Amino acid sequence: MSPDTDYTGHVDPQGAPATRAAGPLTITKVSVGPMDNNAYLLRSTATGETLLIDAANDAGTLLRLLGDAELSTIVTTHRHADHWQALAEVAKETGARLVAHPADAEALPVVATDLVDDGDTVAVGDVRLDVIHLVGHTPGAIALLYREPGGRPHLFTGDSLFPGGPGKTTTPEDFRSLMNHLERKVFGRLPDDTWVYPGHGDDTTLGAERPHLGEWRERGW
Repeated sequence: MSPDTDYTGHVDPQGAPATRAAGPLTITKVSVGPMDNNAYLLRSTATGETLLIDAANDAGTLLRLLGDAELSTIVTTHRHADHWQALAEVAKETGARLVAHPADAEALPVVATDLVDDGDTVAVGDVRLDVIHLVGHTPGAIALLYREPGGRPHLFTGDSLFPGGPGKTTTPEDFRSLMNHLERKVFGRLPDDTWVYPGHGDDTTLGAERPHLGEWRERGW
């Protein structure tokens, strides 16, 4: 699949994937399953090695998306079941390493081979992705940050950040935790042109969301 220079961050539910070139990586987004879950396939242009973020559903779709590429790693952003319905099947077919945060790993249907925490990195070919631990939506939710050389940062947020607000939390304490982490670790460190790839729906940028942080705090969700 050739990268689409008109990538917008929108894919139709269970529709065709969209791919963009991002320096030494290509990023392919596809919607899978009945809850419009986004799965992201990152491919090293130097080595052809690939990494999948959230084997959420529709294992056949995800395996076809790979083509003849080697899937080296699957990262699960958090424990909720709609983000790992295809994990066991894709892992069995590919033998990929399975990455998760230890606070969420025990809820997954297969044993994680690699546990990561805040500040760790995950490799795809010759590219390193930074792990950001964002507590609130779940205890072990993580985001992955890719800094495109000479370009923009790319942030894969799972269900911790969407267009219009943070991910769902169940207590005021969890909401405050997630907002504190987003403000300190994400908005406080990254520029407005950072592209955000969420776990459901369309993409956004930090610049589009930053003016609304106070509104989110005030409304409490």
